[in-house]
Amino acid sequence: MQNAQSLDPKERFSFGKNWSRFLTTLNNDRIKEAEKSLQEKLGLKSLEGKVFLDVGSGSGLFSLAAYHLGAKVFSFDYDQDSVNCTKYLKEKYASNDERWTVDQGSVLDKGFLKKFGKVDILYSWGVLHHTGHLYVAFENVANLVANGGHLFISIYNDQGGASNRWKWLKKTYNNSNIFIKYLIIFYTFIKQWWKDLFLDTLKGRPLLSLKNYKQNRGMSPYYDLIDWVGGYPFEVAKPEEVFNFFKERSFDLQLLKTCAGGLGCNEYVFKLKE
Repeated sequence: MQNAQSLDPKERFSFGKNWSRFLTTLNNDRIKEAEKSLQEKLGLKSLEGKVFLDVGSGSGLFSLAAYHLGAKVFSFDYDQDSVNCTKYLKEKYASNDERWTVDQGSVLDKGFLKKFGKVDILYSWGVLHHTGHLYVAFENVANLVANGGHLFISIYNDQGGASNRWKWLKKTYNNSNIFIKYLIIFYTFIKQWWKDLFLDTLKGRPLLSLKNYKQNRGMSPYYDLIDWVGGYPFEVAKPEEVFNFFKERSFDLQLLKTCAGGLGCNEYVFKLKE
């Protein structure tokens, strides 16, 4: 039987260093947008009385949003720099409040996960596909959700050959010098955004798509782009594969937002049957 140490990949992108730079741009508007995102996707105005587990907390923004909405929050990340980012927000907005705790740990470590028991809301945005063991991570998070609880995840879409090329690009990024890294960032920005920005310009509303992106999640398009380019290990899944996996474990799909078969993540909100 494999343990967490043998499962955790040796090659991985340092997400926390990227998120520490993002925190310099964080403001109240972005925090409010993150709160709004949780409310809309979960269909809940308040998280009062709920236990919220943020698996792979990254910057800590959505842990903070859940805290502001009234939840008892547990946050953890594998990356120590990400843990430090989350701790920074906790100290800034919830100093000495035991309603929010932050730890370092792995979603692949079943022994570590036992400490959380069952939670009402498990949130893991763009995290599980970076573990190197996607379906082990799926199984582990499924076991943490209480009856009637919500599971909110986003998973990279399977594009077949294109996904294999992205995997190669991400690995190349992580093994390259700063000049090559900036070339890859520029290439990826053009590939992801040129159509939207071109149409925005034609409509006389330049950069509108970038502005709307921030309003959708409270995140920064630039730092999300670096997160995307550097995000290795990298796994993907088709929507029906994710749906079937959780359906077999008594989860009902409450919300599905796909990237229309293209680049990016599909979003899922599941609810475990009572």
